Order: sequence, then structure tokens, then C-alpha cells
Amino acid sequence: MITEAVDAAIHRARLAQQEAASWTQERVDEIVTAVGWQCYREENARRLALLSHSETSLGNPEHLYALQRRRVLGILRDLHGETTVGVVEDLPELGLRKLAKPLGVIAVATPATAPAPGIICNVLPMLKTRNAAVFSPNPRAAGTAGETIRIIRAALAEVGAPPDLVQCLETTGRAASSELMAAADYVVAIGGAGTVRRAYESGTPTIGAGVGNPTVVVDETADLTDASEKILTGASYNNGTSCSSESNVLVHASIADRFSAELVRRGAHLCTVEETARLRALLWPDGVALNREAIGRPASDLAELAGIPVEQPKKTALLVLAAEDPGKDDPVLREKIAPVLTLSVFDDFRQAVELVQLLADRCGRGHSCGIHSTRSDRVAELAEAVSTCRVVVNQSTMTNTGSFESGVPFTTTLSSGSWGGSSTSGNITWRHFLNYTLISRPIPARVPDEPTLFGKYWTERER
Repeated sequence: MITEAVDAAIHRARLAQQEAASWTQERVDEIVTAVGWQCYREENARRLALLSHSETSLGNPEHLYALQRRRVLGILRDLHGETTVGVVEDLPELGLRKLAKPLGVIAVATPATAPAPGIICNVLPMLKTRNAAVFSPNPRAAGTAGETIRIIRAALAEVGAPPDLVQCLETTGRAASSELMAAADYVVAIGGAGTVRRAYESGTPTIGAGVGNPTVVVDETADLTDASEKILTGASYNNGTSCSSESNVLVHASIADRFSAELVRRGAHLCTVEETARLRALLWPDGVALNREAIGRPASDLAELAGIPVEQPKKTALLVLAAEDPGKDDPVLREKIAPVLTLSVFDDFRQAVELVQLLADRCGRGHSCGIHSTRSDRVAELAEAVSTCRVVVNQSTMTNTGSFESGVPFTTTLSSGSWGGSSTSGNITWRHFLNYTLISRPIPARVPDEPTLFGKYWTERER
């Protein structure tokens, strides 16, 4: 039954993609704009946000609404004016010309967190590159995924494009997802480590997202007002469900009290040792695995479930735990997927750098880290030392996925390089959804000068 459904979806996708392969750049851009507009429209974004929250109980509907519109706008900005049809590079002096061509049918596995933006922000660059996409959503968000793709298919039909360029498997679950991955030409896997692992095991070329757990350093030169605002906003946004939400903060001892006070002033609750133990027991009941029923819940809900009294539940955006020994392998220093932040103190910057690497090695290797500092030498030291693909400076680590205030391209898929078991190390964009044909013509010989290349070895070759 699953095989028949997958085969039928792939067949329809191939027929639609064959038509798309003949489109001009103007036709491609017309279709991308039409789909983007329907996904950006206030009524559609609002409906999908409410549906997602109702179906999954994950995140914050207002944040989901804003997230979808911001990412659609960002993706469209990044796609605008880019050439994805025909000649994309011409180097006559080298006799080279590069042509862009589609990958074909792409299988996309998406998570339950922010399901609509996850689908839309893959569809837009895949349409820009004349590919077809078949989605395998997390079963928890199947309804939202279906409605999102219904909106996209209607937009395609409205401009005369084949709706089967974008489909969603009606059968959800690991078996269906695995069969889809094996049958497609390419796989994009977003979500948990298990989903990404199955994608790489499918035998199909794959790009997968890495596990998050950003650790952020706040040194004694940081603007505490700015740093606390950005960290609290990032760690609590959409109830901490992004892999880029700040997870751990290392604060210089000389400013730790002031920084904590700034967090409290903005809506954080600092947990006592006893409260930390209660929250740890709620989030990691067996001391290892994260409680899936607790993720993506508001801070006030988590506090109530853990028996932690907070003065103003409706204004409490974040629960802050203290880790006295950040070198200890404690689950509170791992990914939370909740509005929970772990705070530790350091005395020496080199110690902080070593801790960033240690925490990434334990969870989130290759993904990202951040620093709030006015010292460029410390930024350079951190970036040189750590095995992460992204170092975010004086910003929330949420900007990993794209920002209008930085040059980072918008995406929903953050690869973590070989450090995190990924096949690439950048933000996944439209450039990853193209095949290239290189035309080479003869040019005058460019024979290198041996002494220049070999230096002293050439000079001393007969001694």
C-alpha cells in the first residue's frame, strides 16, 4: 500500500517536473512569485499558524505567523533576480560556460515544529530551480502540512503550472518516508537526528540538517542590555522550538549578576537549585532522553508542570537554569527545544572557548555558537578554535536561519558539515538544488612555470 502511494506520487511528480524543465526564467519567476504571494498573504499565514498550534500544541501562534511571513519575504528576496535557467556562468577567457539544470524530484522530510514555514521555504527555492517536491511531514503535523500544500497547489494551478510539482504523502510515518527517500532523485531532511540518519541511509543523494544546541559567550565588554534582549528573545521565540534558539550561555563572572538581572527584567525566571532539579526531572525523566510532551510548551506551562512558582506566569517567557559545573555531562547543557536556557559563569576567555567546543561535542557539533563582545580578537579566537559552521556575533543565534540585519541567507535547513555528520556546511539555499553542465572549449595552452610552482625544490633538484 505504501509502495503504491509513493510510486504514484513520484510518477506524478516526474511528469510535472518534465514540463517545468522547459520553462524560461521569466516563467519560473512568475510561478515563484505567485506561490510566494499566497504563502505571504496575511489570512493564509494566520490560518496556518493557528492550525499548526492547534494540531501540534508546539510553539506560539503569533510567532508562527510572524515567522512564516518573515521567511517567505527573506527567501523571495534571496531568489529575486537570480538566474537558474540556462547559462549561469560564462568565462570566455577559460573557454568555460556553465548551464543550470534541475535535480528532478526531491523528497523532503519536515518536522512538527513550524511545519508550514518548513514546507514553504523549501518549495520556493525548489520551484525556482524547476524541481518537483514530494513532502513527508511529521505525523504530528500532517494536517498543517496538507493545508499548506493545498494552498501552494492552488497557487500553481492559478498560474497554469502543474499542481503535482508539489505534493504531500497522505501516508505518514517512517516506512513511507524511507520509501519516498529511496525513490526520489534527491533528499532534504529536516528534523530530528533519526530522520536525517534515515535519509543518508536511503542511498539517494542527501542534504540533512544538523542538531542544534547553540552556546553563547557573553564577555565583560558586551552591551548587557542588547545581549540580554537578544538572547532572551531568541531562546524563548516560538517557545524555543528552533534548533537555532540559544541553549546555553557562558557569562563572565564580573558581569554575571547584572546580566541575570537584565534577563529577569525582560521576563526570565531564574531557577533555584531545587527548581532546577524539578525542571530537569520534567524535561529528562530518565536523565537522558528529552520528554517529547514537554517540548515547545510555554515557560509558564513548564513551570506549573515542574512545580516552580513564578510571580507573573503570563509575563514569564523563559526559565533559566544554573549549571555550576558546565564541564559536567549534564542534560541541561544539551538541546532543550523549549523556552529553557542554561547559564554558567567563566573567569577566563580561553576557558569559555574550550567550554563552547566541549558542549558542541556533546550535543550540536558543527551547528553554531555565538558571542557578545566588542573585541574582534576574541571573535576571531572563538571562530578559529571551535568546530561549528556558524559563529554569530552580537546577534541572536536565531539569525542562523537568515536575517535582514546580516548577510546570512534565509533557509530552514542548517547543515553542520562533517563535524555534525552533514554533507555540506552552509545554509541550504536554491544553489543546492541545481545540477550543472560545464561546456569547455579549447583555449591557448596555459602551461605553468615549473620554477614558480616548485620553488626551492626545482632549484635544488640536481644538487
